[in-house]
Parts: sequence; structure tokens; C-alpha cells
Amino acid sequence: MPATIEMKNISKSFGKKLVLNKINLTIQAGQIYGLIGPSGSGKTTLVKLIVGMDQPSTGDVQVLGMAIPNLKVLQKIGYMAQADALYTDLTGAENLSFFATLFKLKKDTRKKRITYAADLVDLSSHLHKKVQNYSGGMKRRLSLAIALIQDPDVLVLDEPTVGIDPELRQSIWAEIDRLKRAGKTILVTTHVMDEAEKCDQLAMIRNGEIITNGSPQQLKQQYGISSLEDVFLQAGGKMA
Repeated sequence: MPATIEMKNISKSFGKKLVLNKINLTIQAGQIYGLIGPSGSGKTTLVKLIVGMDQPSTGDVQVLGMAIPNLKVLQKIGYMAQADALYTDLTGAENLSFFATLFKLKKDTRKKRITYAADLVDLSSHLHKKVQNYSGGMKRRLSLAIALIQDPDVLVLDEPTVGIDPELRQSIWAEIDRLKRAGKTILVTTHVMDEAEKCDQLAMIRNGEIITNGSPQQLKQQYGISSLEDVFLQAGGKMA
């Protein structure tokens, strides 16, 4: 079975600064894949290469069997960035409708997807407010709703639950698990270890390199310890 996401020998430099160094990553359909690492470890740069926002200095990135960037493939990727990219002078509903239109959803489908996404992130009662009046947490929730709007085959979430209350975070992870069971491929970056436990596979990143990878259980068995945070530290990582 071909991989949904495949990165081969990926390196990325900005000027003289090496940000990613010889990354190899394979993610299968129906899998939640977590990237763990502190700020500045290279997680967001890696994500941007996958969604076609940047290109590697060396190596190849493929999503759904096609080289990235590729406009046809990008239509099948839902992306939630670490920084919210919203139109603050529009309402939440207008933002969702705009992005749904970009993905060429038909009117009846668009209405259903907006209702689904807004309900999932508990924004239904706030959709007619301008986004400039949203709290930081509400903006994060709207960004997640937009990432889900076109029912993507691949979902790429960069720190999706930052600023979101515990009850809603639990609800979002339940939906991520449902999407996985529906055959979607989900890539999540996080530094929250209880979220890492929910992933099928993990790659731990430090200074632009994958220092270890495997399922949460495999990693704990490999290092003979019961905490993923301790696995990361023992593998040579540092979360601060």
C-alpha cells in the first residue's frame, strides 16, 4: 500500500542556517502521526513543506503519490497553521463560506460542511460575530473548522489545541480519531504528551533531526520507561 505522505532525505536551510537535516518520514492512510519537539525544532518548517508552502533545499516530498507542490493535491489537504490566517473583518460564517468556495463546494454541500465544522468546534452560536471580536481560543477553533471544511483526505494540524479548553480538546481528539477510522491521514504537531499518546506513530524532533520514532508503546518499551517525556529526554531531546 503506497504511503499517503512520504519525505525522502529532506533538508532545508534558510541562508546558512540548517533547519531540517536529512528527514525521512512515511505516513500511511488511516494513521494519526505525531511530531513532537520544542519550539524551533523544525516541526512547523516540516509541515510547511508537506502542504506546499515552501520547498526543500534537498530531497523529495510526495503526498497521495504526487510531488508537492501540486494544486490538485492541495485541494485534498486540510491545513491548520500555528498562526491563525483569518479575515478578521468578516464573520466566522463568512470565513467558512469563503474557504468552502475556494474548494469549489456546491451550495448544499457547503451548508452541510459549515454546520458540521462549526458544531465540532462549538462556534455555531458565534458564527455571525466578526472574527476581530473573537478571543484567541475562538480563532483557533475557527482555524480548525476551516481545515476541515472540504472533508480533506489529509489533515495537517500544527499545534491544533493550543488555547482550547480541556473539554473541547477532548471532543476534537474524538473527532480526529473518527476521521482516522474513516481512512483519513492526520499529521499533528504537539508538545503535549497526553496528546502524543493518542497518536499511532510518533517522530521526536530536535534541532531539525528525527532523534527517534515509533508507536508510543514501542518507544516506551525500547527505552524501558513508561513516560514519553522521559523517552524524549533519554533520546537526546529537550522540551524547553
